[in-house]
Amino acid sequence: MNAPLRRVGVVVMVLFGLLFANLNWIQFYKADEYRNSDYNGRVQVAEYERKRGNIEAGGTAFAVSKDTGGKLRFVRTYPGGEKYAHVLGYKPVNLGDTGIERAENDFLAGTSDQLIVNRVKDMFTGDETGGGNVLLTLSKRAQDVAYNQLRGNEVGARRGAAIALDPRTGAVQALVSMPSFDPNPLASHDTTAASAAYNKLEKDDQRPLTNRALAETLPPGSTFKVIVAAAALESGVTKETKIPAGALWTPPTSGSPIKNAAPSICPESQVTLKEAVRESCNTGFAQLGVKLGADKIKEKARQFGFEQEDLSVGQLGDGGLAVAASRTGTISDANGRPDPAALAQSSIGQRDVRMTPLQGAMIAAAVANDGSQMRPYLVKQLLAPDRTTSYYTAKPGELRRPVSSQVAGDLQEMMESVVTGGTGRKAAIDGYTVGGKTGTAQSGPNDPDHGWFIGFAIDDKGNPVSAVCVMLENAGKGGSSEAARIGGQIMKAAIADGGR
Repeated sequence: MNAPLRRVGVVVMVLFGLLFANLNWIQFYKADEYRNSDYNGRVQVAEYERKRGNIEAGGTAFAVSKDTGGKLRFVRTYPGGEKYAHVLGYKPVNLGDTGIERAENDFLAGTSDQLIVNRVKDMFTGDETGGGNVLLTLSKRAQDVAYNQLRGNEVGARRGAAIALDPRTGAVQALVSMPSFDPNPLASHDTTAASAAYNKLEKDDQRPLTNRALAETLPPGSTFKVIVAAAALESGVTKETKIPAGALWTPPTSGSPIKNAAPSICPESQVTLKEAVRESCNTGFAQLGVKLGADKIKEKARQFGFEQEDLSVGQLGDGGLAVAASRTGTISDANGRPDPAALAQSSIGQRDVRMTPLQGAMIAAAVANDGSQMRPYLVKQLLAPDRTTSYYTAKPGELRRPVSSQVAGDLQEMMESVVTGGTGRKAAIDGYTVGGKTGTAQSGPNDPDHGWFIGFAIDDKGNPVSAVCVMLENAGKGGSSEAARIGGQIMKAAIADGGR
């Protein structure tokens, strides 16, 4: 055989070898990925042969399957419409599923290993058992109030989010993002119509598909002062210690002065830490942050949950709805060197500080729960198709302890003063001790400010029953006060529902 033929033969053998290796790679290593892909049409069609389980909250089903009698036998419907969209997500025929529908897909579809006994039984009985049922932690009343109050906010904000937690367990009581969307058209068996509905939402500049409660990070403004106050208390400052204040203060490295929201706020040269929290004294916290140093501020924020990149909200474990990491930023100049001006702005929740509404609720919950921050979760229980067997029941667990009980008690007292005599008065609830912190955050030179509120409610026996964060994006004047009002209404509803 001459040399050219030998070279051709070698090339052909190598190509066959690569083809064989690739086939084995696909068959043995990639098979599960391709089989379970959202875009595998055969798998998706097969799923519609079995009735999908319900997703329920407070005894009411908000995701159900109905028999169409067609080739795709069951269609997914969402009786709650927009109200639960960002929690439930949607289960489409030709698009990627989202939310709890995605996180608990195997159990809902009946293909989970947990339900193998049910499937084997069906083989012998000939029954067509549906998928399992997912029970959520949501309070129907709190969810209704959060949705309605956000949509009907009194400052005309078009975007925002609200989330409430049970501080004792981490159970999510309400989760709403505004604007929302109707998931029903996305689950239509008319794939052309479903794609058109999705494309319309995707192109909407208000981004209704975004879960702002978990995935949006914005400057938190003065709500971040709770973290700075915690760092100060741990550094020997007490709630009665006087700190420098004043109408204006210019950081050493910046010609731009920091001022308060109004001339009446802490114009004196010194105020106590408690007064600084109650009045939301920018000049006081800017100077306090510079004195404490960037490392202490960043570390305390980290201890409260900032920078965590692997948090999700679903079951108490892996999986669930992804949560964006809240950030403090570098708190340094362009060359990476310590910068008092950057630190001063960061200490009042500006500069590069970014926070999710969930993180805000978790801060308030930890303060209310004597310094213990519980892992947030949405899935309370997984029930068999016939509802006789529970395959999962949430067992709450501590995520971290950012502050001691003593520091948490001091923070509680200071935050309570914000509601009783400060900027958070509208969050008050009769018969309950309510604490909170408002925040007004600049979003751009020509854009209205964001309005924030984080807060908690404690009953007359000292039990924390709800913690909340409300964010009204580009709300402008009065935004933080309106956020406080909405926050109080959501906690009141959660309390009326027994904290569920």
